[in-house]
Amino acid sequence: MNAHPPIEAQDRPARLTVGVVGAGRVGPALAASLQLAGHRPVAVSGVSDASVRRAAELLPDVPLVTPAEVLARADLVLLTVPDDALAGLVSGLAETGAVRPGQLLVHTSGRYGTAVLDPATRAGALPLALHPAMTFTGTSVDVQRLAGCSFGVTAPEELRMAAEALVIEMGGEPEWIAESARPLYHAALAIGANYLVTLVAQSMELLRKAGVQAPDRMLGPLLGAALDNALRSGDAALTGPVARGDAGTVAAHVAELRRHAPQAVAGYLAMARTTADRALARGLLKPELAEELLDVLAGPASEGAVAPAGGALPEGGARSGASGPPGAESPETPETPDTPESPESPDPGPSGGDA
Repeated sequence: MNAHPPIEAQDRPARLTVGVVGAGRVGPALAASLQLAGHRPVAVSGVSDASVRRAAELLPDVPLVTPAEVLARADLVLLTVPDDALAGLVSGLAETGAVRPGQLLVHTSGRYGTAVLDPATRAGALPLALHPAMTFTGTSVDVQRLAGCSFGVTAPEELRMAAEALVIEMGGEPEWIAESARPLYHAALAIGANYLVTLVAQSMELLRKAGVQAPDRMLGPLLGAALDNALRSGDAALTGPVARGDAGTVAAHVAELRRHAPQAVAGYLAMARTTADRALARGLLKPELAEELLDVLAGPASEGAVAPAGGALPEGGARSGASGPPGAESPETPETPDTPESPESPDPGPSGGDA
């Protein structure tokens, strides 16, 4: 059953000419999805060899032109460049008169709402922020993955229906995000997607060091079950030595990591502290076991360096604030889960439209 009411004819975007500024991993896939919905890609910009290949694969016969020429030809322009390049690009296009009144200007950055498009809005553009919560490969498989993909949508109220209609036409599910909540929204996706990749890759490396021949095959069923349980039950799905309060096992883990993979110690301790805090708050970790466990976790992250151990242990509780907040991503953030490319830079790989 469709979770969204049918889009009325007056709220459905007309058949539009579509342009892409920044042929990274995200832009061509979105344009190809819009093409399937009946819109017509007419221009794309990109400078790297990878950009040219992506455009040729996903948007065959669409000419490669300058960013200004993209805006001159298209009714709807996708700005799919890295987050840090977006503001400068928008200002430059507005200052040179490339923006046309009534033109739909869409960026795919998770970090920003529509305020970053203000210079173009003052020139008459219609601003939309449509961020697909998906990681992109830069191939045709991305178009298929958009089916059912959530998009973080921010737009002026008068453009809300049009923004949501475009997302639905691409096969996605619109999720309204307030302008002020965009950085928090994007940080959440970075923690969930970008850092998951880091954890899985590190886990596979350690398994190889332990002699496991096929770490991907070993981890696949385990991680699949853990992800499914976490999405269904949240903290109630926590298992393992930290949630059980097995301080001796955790101490053995830390000792082995110091011996075989010292670069992994800091991350292990930070995640273990966070897990202990959440398990204690949920009632999974018994308070009488928490203090010994937290003493283990307060050890040095590496030889000669002491990791922050948080504040004093509250009565019957875990130390709060044991680990600092994660750094801001760029991927793509993840640059958070692939960075579309800036027209003036070589292809940086995944991010601005990825999670």
